[in-house]
Formats: sequence, structure tokens, C-alpha cells
Amino acid sequence: MESKKMRVLILDDEKNFTEELQEYLEIKDFEALTANTPADGFKILQKTPIDLMILDVRLPGMSGIEILKEVKQTYPDMEVIIVSGHGDMDTVISAMRYGAIDYLRKPFRHLDIQIAIERTQKYLKLFHQYKEMKNRSSLISLDLEQRIQRNFIGESEPIKEVLQLALTASQHPYTNVLITGESGTGKENVARIIHYSSPNKENAFVAVNSSAVPETLLESEFFGHKKGSFTGAISDKRGFFELANLGTLFLDEIADMPFNLQAKLLRALEEKNVTRIGDSENIQVEIRIISATNHIVHDLVEQKKFRLDLLHRLNTIEINILPLRERKEDIPLLLEHFIKEFSIKMNKPTPQFQSGLIDHLSAYHFPGNVRELRNMIERAMIFHKGTILSAADFPFKDSFNAPEPEETLNLNLDETEKKLILMALERCDFNQNQASKLLGISRDALIRRLKKYKIRIQKAM
Repeated sequence: MESKKMRVLILDDEKNFTEELQEYLEIKDFEALTANTPADGFKILQKTPIDLMILDVRLPGMSGIEILKEVKQTYPDMEVIIVSGHGDMDTVISAMRYGAIDYLRKPFRHLDIQIAIERTQKYLKLFHQYKEMKNRSSLISLDLEQRIQRNFIGESEPIKEVLQLALTASQHPYTNVLITGESGTGKENVARIIHYSSPNKENAFVAVNSSAVPETLLESEFFGHKKGSFTGAISDKRGFFELANLGTLFLDEIADMPFNLQAKLLRALEEKNVTRIGDSENIQVEIRIISATNHIVHDLVEQKKFRLDLLHRLNTIEINILPLRERKEDIPLLLEHFIKEFSIKMNKPTPQFQSGLIDHLSAYHFPGNVRELRNMIERAMIFHKGTILSAADFPFKDSFNAPEPEETLNLNLDETEKKLILMALERCDFNQNQASKLLGISRDALIRRLKKYKIRIQKAM
């Protein structure tokens, strides 16, 4: 059976642009329609089913973002690629937040828009597979589900900075990136943003939990093996490096990687080749390593648990994601997003939420960060029966919900460490050398912690 052509609507006020792009897309076997005003665009949408809209940000009478919001509400299954000659980070964030699948800045090559459309086709194919499997009450693989979830939610300045760094890093396809932050902050999400925004986005993204690989299989898993090279090697096997060649190897929990493997990882990065166990042939590889950890790696270096030379290789660009408690202005957006997500998954009407719920959640410490908030919302959606979510649907343990008196033991490591550092500095009249000795750490380690906790020392005049 002949496959149906993808139908694309180009809405842009530059007539030359729409006509030229229409001609190119028709040559590439897409069905293309054009409109130069929002009114003309909506007329076409009312009469003709559209798979994909290519939408300019600046249009007469109505902004592209407003059109995007209305289109995604009226035609939720239609995808939108935003284009603009005046791109800025706020526009990118708004476009992605309101459901755009991609963003291109003018001028761009015809090949760029073709690749963007083909990427959209792949997403739509995955999404249709997902819907079919869901309708058959089948299980969906975690990888497919992660590929479908493409949102990175937040509007705080720290999250904007993270996104800016990620997009900057993405344009240098073989630059290594180290992502730090507490568990549940979304480090793998950022890694996927870097990969899928890069020139190598069509190549493999291989995610590995560095602490989950059995030590006896480390070399085999990372570098591969030849058939018969050891007991159980019943066939040739490609390792993570080969699988990620020309793409991205994401190493989660990098700080937990065994020390003996660190040297071999460093050598593979420096020489850009690997050798399978039981083989003598070198295999050339060119990959980006994105590492993630919730540890302070510099402390592990001082403790001789992590190689300094490997750290230098891995953190060409370092991205730190702040915990949710330090960017609580993101809570309303996250709340709205996850409520919609679980409403769809559970086939329930989307409930509203009381304004006091935001204050209630903002008073909580969130040791599990965004992941914990998502789990809370899922639980609330499972048991909630009405049409309005309230603070009663999000009960907290008293030890977290109520303010702790000074004499109560604080078990949060970050808060306790920050308090100890401030106490030591005050005792030593803010002399860093003396304070570091009092704390039992080096002065360099103290300086790193001052940066981490944003502690500024005002010198007396």
C-alpha cells in the first residue's frame, strides 16, 4: 500500500519564503500548502487536515506564539515547527513550552527544514505506535516513552541558564559535558536535550548507569568482546563505545565508576579507539561523553577515588542543575504539566487546583526534587475523586512540612554543611585558611563549597 504523503502548512508573511519552501517540499514528496496571514492559515486548517505547520513567530495581527497556543488547543495532534529571524531564548522556551516540536532560526538551509520535518515524521511514527500499543493495553518500552516526552519544564533564571548552556554545548558535537545536581533534578533530560539538539541527533544516544554494570563485565560492556574470548562469550558483542559511535554516550552516576575502569575509559577517550576483548584490532570511535553525578567529584579526586585527568577530560563544559527548593518559581509550571500528563494517562478529566496549593508545595523541602513532585502528583491523581486539587491531596510528613526549631537536628546534608561552613567562617573572622583547617578540608575544597552554596565573603574596608 502506498504511504500517505505528509501534509505541511507554511504560515509566514514573506510570500517569497513560503513559495520557495513550498516548491522545495513538493520536490521532496511532501504535500505543501501556504498562507501569508493568520486568517488565511486558520481557513486552511478548518477545511484541510494538516500534519505539520511551519510557523513564523512574527506575523501581522497575531504573534506566532499565540497562534501556536490556539493551534495546539484546537488541533492537538498537529505538530508545529517554529521559525524566526529574531530568535531569543525566551522565544525558544515559550515555543517549546506551548508544544512546538522544533525551532529553527532564519536564515536556514532547505536541508535543515527537511531534516526537521523528517525528525517530526519519526516522532509521529513513534507516537502512533505508542497510541496503538496503549489501545491494545500493551506495555510500552521505557526508551520509547522517554523519546516521546520531549518537554523540559521551568521558567526560572537557573533553568534558563541550564537550557542556554545545553543548547550551546549541543552545537559542538564531540565536546564532553559533565552534568551535576541532586537526584531527581533531571540530569538525563538535559543530556537528551544536548544530544537531540546537536548535529549528530540522528545517531545513537546510549544511556548507561555506571554503577549498575557488574565489575566482572565492565570491559565487555564498554568495549565489547569476540566470540569465544571467555566463558559465556557465545557471539561477537559490540560495546557501549561502538554502539554510540558518532553519537552520544551518557554515563549516569559517573562518580561510582570503578577506579580500574576509569583508566581504560580515559585511554579510549584520548586515543579515540577501543579494542574488543579477545581481539587485536583497534576500532576507531568518535563520540561525545555526557556524564552525570550527584556527588562533588572534586572531593572524590582529593580522596583518590576519582582520577583528576579523567575529570579534566569529562568536564569541558559543566552544567549544574539547582535543586527544586532553590527554584520554587518552577513549581506552578511543573504542577500544571504533570497534572495534564497524568490526566491523559489515566483517562481522567484535567482537574483545576486551588491557588493555596502552590504555597503549600513551595513550603516543602523536596529532597527528591522534580521526580518527587511528579510522584506526588501521580499519587494525588490516582486517589483524587473531585474536580479541584487542594493541599489535602498532598500530605507531607510533619518533620518536613513544619519549620524546624534551632535545636532540632537537621538531617539535610547541604543545609547542614552550609551552616557548618558559615559557623567556621564566623569563628575565624572569615579567614578562609583558618576556616578550612577548622573544617578539616583543604582551602580549595572550601572555595568550591563557597561557590556551590553562593556564600560571599565581604572584606572589611
